[in-house]
Formats: sequence, structure tokens, C-alpha cells
Amino acid sequence: MRIALDPYMYRTLSLGKMVDKVAELGYEHIELSPREDFLPFYKAPRVDKARIKEFRKALSDTGVKLSSLLPMYHWAAADEGLRVAAVRNWKRAIQIAVEMDCELVNTEFTGQSDNPLVCENQFMRSMDELIPEFEREGIKLDIQAHPYDFCERNNESVDIIRGLDRDWINYLYAAPHTFFYDDGVGDIASMLKYAGSKLSHLIIADTYNHKASSGLRYIVNPPGVVATVHQHLDIGQGEVNWEEFFSTLREIQFDGIATVSVFAWEDRPDESNRMMLERVKSEFCR
Repeated sequence: MRIALDPYMYRTLSLGKMVDKVAELGYEHIELSPREDFLPFYKAPRVDKARIKEFRKALSDTGVKLSSLLPMYHWAAADEGLRVAAVRNWKRAIQIAVEMDCELVNTEFTGQSDNPLVCENQFMRSMDELIPEFEREGIKLDIQAHPYDFCERNNESVDIIRGLDRDWINYLYAAPHTFFYDDGVGDIASMLKYAGSKLSHLIIADTYNHKASSGLRYIVNPPGVVATVHQHLDIGQGEVNWEEFFSTLREIQFDGIATVSVFAWEDRPDESNRMMLERVKSEFCR
């Protein structure tokens, strides 16, 4: 199993200094999430051969490995222009993964939860175009359901991935999305076991149950506004059942990627990420 860091809280550092920081914190792997000088959110990649060379050198110098790239594009957008642009950006991102010798990318379904059928159809259309690209280049894909995506539920997401019927397309369970995955119940063991052999990737951070306290854990104004709210906190700061989470993963002998992905504490990122690494190691090394 590989424990990786999503270095989003260090995105203002240069690529080289970001890699140095990850090594300093004790992580052996990086999951590179969107950053403006590489793969920005929803826009065309900003990276050239020189920047790829810089990144590869920093990884080589420190011994840190790139576990995955995380491109984010509107490949399930109801708007066809956005979808076409997303497919174009995806093709370039796949080439960047090849140039980085990175065999895996992970991403989200995207789309809109209030227009799920149209967005799912758009997603499938994009997959029809991109599956040959992934297979030609030998790049694997892990997909997560994110709040406000066209699919937010664990079991349905797993079924969509199973329906694609490719052994290189697998499921990513994001702990901070737990309470969206089963409408606030938080039955982690059931959801992880449902994913079964398709579960190859985790995002680890805590969150509150937005459905608790009569839906008043978070208060959004004006009442009834279309919005989704969650957080990526340190373990123990929210309401995820971590004993159930880790014990289930040990039971099913999870052996994929576990990515620490806390965003809430840019005022103390080192403290947060060191604590998270220690806790995750202690749970998986029992």
C-alpha cells in the first residue's frame, strides 16, 4: 500500500520546493492535485517539457514518487462546448502522465447533481472518446464521486464504474464525502465492502455529517439555495467513524493508494500533514 500526500496546501511553492516539503514531512508519494502551473482546475494544462523535466528531477533528487496525477475537467458537462474542451484537455493530461512515467490518474465524475441524466450521458460520451486514449497509453483511471457531481452516492458510483467494464478503471472512496455517499447514514463498512475489488484508492480527511442536527450542521443562506457543503479536516475533528473505516480496510486487506488530503489548515499545514501521516501509518501497520 502507498500513502501519498495531496500537496494542495503547498500549491504556492514552486514544484521543486513542493517536492522538498513533501519529503521533509516524511511522505514517500505525491498525488499531484490541480495547481496553476501544471494541471489547473478545468483549464488546459500549463506544463511543457522543461517543467516536466524540473518536476522529474525534484522527484529523483528526493526519492519521492508520483503516485498519481489528478486532472479535473468538465467531461460530464451538460454544455457540449465545455465537454469537448474537457476531452481535449484530458488527451493532453494523459500525455503528461506518460511523460511523467505516471501510470495512474484519478479524478471526479463532475457534472451537476440537479441534472444527473444529461450529465451521465455526457460522461459516457466522453468515455467513449477517451477509453481508446487511456488504453493506447497504458494509463489507469480511478474515479470518485464528489458532492454536487451528477452521481454523489457510493453504490451507484461503483455500479457506473463496473458498467464501464474495464479492469483499469476503478473506484476512489473519499472519506470526507462519506455522508453524501449514503445520505447521511455513514455506514462506511457497507460502502467499502460494496466497492469490493473495484476499490483501489482512498482520500483521507475528516468531515461533519451535513445531514445531522436536522440538517443544521451547516447553515446556508438563503434557505433552499442549491449548494453542497463539506470539509477536509484532520482525523478526529469531524464525525467520520475512523475505527470502522480503518478496521474495514484491514479486514478487506486494502492494498491501494491512501492519499492524505486535508485542506482546512493552510495556517499550519506541516503540523496537520505530519499528524495525518503518523495516524494513517499506525492504522495500516497494525
